[in-house]
Amino acid sequence: MAKLVADTKTILFFLRKSMEINRERRKFLKKAFQAGSGICASSIIAKYVHNTSFLARGEDRSAINSPTVIIARDDKLFAETGNLKETLVSGLIHKAVMQLTNALSQEKAWQALFRPDDIVGIKLNCLSGKTMSPHVAVVESIIQGLKFAGIKDKNVIVFERFSRELETAGFRVRRMTEGIQCFGTDELPGGGYEAEPQFAGSVGTCFSKIVSRLCTAIINVPVLKDHDLSGISVAMKNFFGVIHNPNKYHGNNCNPFIAELNTHPYIADKVRLVICDAILAQYHGGPGYKPQWTWNYQGIIAGRDPVALDRICHTIIEGKRKEMKLPSLKQANREPKYISTAAMLGLGIDEPSKINVVHI
Repeated sequence: MAKLVADTKTILFFLRKSMEINRERRKFLKKAFQAGSGICASSIIAKYVHNTSFLARGEDRSAINSPTVIIARDDKLFAETGNLKETLVSGLIHKAVMQLTNALSQEKAWQALFRPDDIVGIKLNCLSGKTMSPHVAVVESIIQGLKFAGIKDKNVIVFERFSRELETAGFRVRRMTEGIQCFGTDELPGGGYEAEPQFAGSVGTCFSKIVSRLCTAIINVPVLKDHDLSGISVAMKNFFGVIHNPNKYHGNNCNPFIAELNTHPYIADKVRLVICDAILAQYHGGPGYKPQWTWNYQGIIAGRDPVALDRICHTIIEGKRKEMKLPSLKQANREPKYISTAAMLGLGIDEPSKINVVHI
């Protein structure tokens, strides 16, 4: 993948710039989080999420999290050789974003979501290795979209927990002065995480400096897959990859922890778009890659409401499990209850009848 790089000097520049831009926001957060954890802190965060403007663009949370989910599929995504047709992948992504934004062109669609001065983090999920990670072609298409919005290469950060996960998934991690950044949190000075923990409900954690300081906007790029504890691992679960202690929050099917984590303003106030790579999907045995339980869904699932998107992905996985004569996730004692919890916390819509699903 061309010019996916990480440069320490550039990172430090972004750190300083982001600290200046967000000084007032951090003062507010400090006061909010000092109020305590549990339900009280969660309520404070939820109130902040709903009352904060969309990075000064005048959009409220209902506008950001439109309960529309786009399912874009093409049964010809793979050539006879087995290679992915990158142009078709790109077409699906741009059509999905156009549908989400009601734009008449690719350029207008991406411009509706991002400003030229944004610093955009693209959060991948590369835990399961190359086969069950976002495809390079998907990420390249997203970067192309950001260029339509006028964002410079140096203001794009493709990231994960560890650089080695990115490399295993097929992404190139290099250190150069200019160009698109690609690195793990572990590449940042001081270990990459904030020194002081913050609270989101019952979740107390140190956040990756990539989301706390570097980015003004985030594109969430998960994959469509099963999870042995939370039921599914798609949009909201992907942010376990931006905290230093995700191992603490897997009890009770990860509920309410996934939902509460996503109320934090570093996530809720910055995520502009979810692009789920559903080209290859997994309906059992996750989160690790288990080829016997995968299928070629050959699709891209896009949305701005992470709750609605996770609910629709849940129904897709349940449908496949039923087809394969497996018990439902509820019967398997791993129903993704965190989705309903997230809806109750005001993060989005989880009722399928209220979600506008558009097939293209």
